[in-house]
Amino acid sequence: MRTSVMDVGSKTVRLVVSDTEGGAPLPVHTAKWPLRLSEQVTPGAPIPERAVEDLVDAVAAANDTAARWGASGPLAFATTVVRTAPNRQEVLGTVRARTGVALCTLPGDVEAELTFLAARRWMGWRSGPLALLDIGGGSLEAAFGRGRLPDFAASLPLGAARLTHEYFVDHDPPSPEQVRALRRRVRHQLRDVAARIRWEGPRTAVATSRTFQQLGRLCGAAPGRHGPFVERQLSSADLRGAIDRLAALPAAERARLPGISAPRSVQSLAGAVVAHTAMKLTGLRTVTICPWALREGVLLRHIEDGPSWWAEVTRLNEEETAGAGAGPVPLRVATPHG
Repeated sequence: MRTSVMDVGSKTVRLVVSDTEGGAPLPVHTAKWPLRLSEQVTPGAPIPERAVEDLVDAVAAANDTAARWGASGPLAFATTVVRTAPNRQEVLGTVRARTGVALCTLPGDVEAELTFLAARRWMGWRSGPLALLDIGGGSLEAAFGRGRLPDFAASLPLGAARLTHEYFVDHDPPSPEQVRALRRRVRHQLRDVAARIRWEGPRTAVATSRTFQQLGRLCGAAPGRHGPFVERQLSSADLRGAIDRLAALPAAERARLPGISAPRSVQSLAGAVVAHTAMKLTGLRTVTICPWALREGVLLRHIEDGPSWWAEVTRLNEEETAGAGAGPVPLRVATPHG
């Protein structure tokens, strides 16, 4: 049996088709379509019509690809850019009407829970009490737990694209004072979550997301072509030096550094500041870069708990979309621990 997961992020629409017969997600095909929603959407503003058209085209192409690879209808979700848009329900309804894909959004804490599950399964039980950090375009997810799912999970508006727009949009490269102002913002918003992780004293710390992967490569981790099973780590000390390198360069020149892709070069400095500040506040000197993240977490929940939990997500999404105009209402997803 093949199952597909579709992830509408701030930069791309990504599709993963996996064999799930043996209880482990074994990818047989991956694909992505450029979208760059974060470049077309001002935080807090509606998603413009042109961006919705691009989204519909990308979702339709991903859905067709999943069908060609013999996968069931994709488990499709959108992350922060769509979730926080004032016209979210209208966007989701348009995608459903024109593509047949029941695209939904997940609450930030549920994204953190699912990403934690993926990290737990990748790292295994030997990792013990586990802390997780994940930096997306619109939000930072953090979690800690001793079991399959976290004991606590949080989502904060500290995404790399969001903060770049708020702090660095007028200067390239930004001034030292702008960088310090961003760091103060991150410290303030992350203080309580970081104190909880520090108090728990995790045995293992894991970081996921393209932001951490690229920062790891910048700081000397093995390139992606070496495969997912090569251990990759990122230290707080190396990351501090990387901030100085990134801050001294305009975005176009950052893209020439190891690991920093052109589409993410603009937000790479903000991502590095968030990553370093989070590690310092939580007392994590080193994190392991985990190749599994939210998409794999969705797939694992589908495998381990059956399709009923995703059906509930979709049902709530349909009810919400049908009531468009009532304003965003947080979805609630049952997440039994064990």
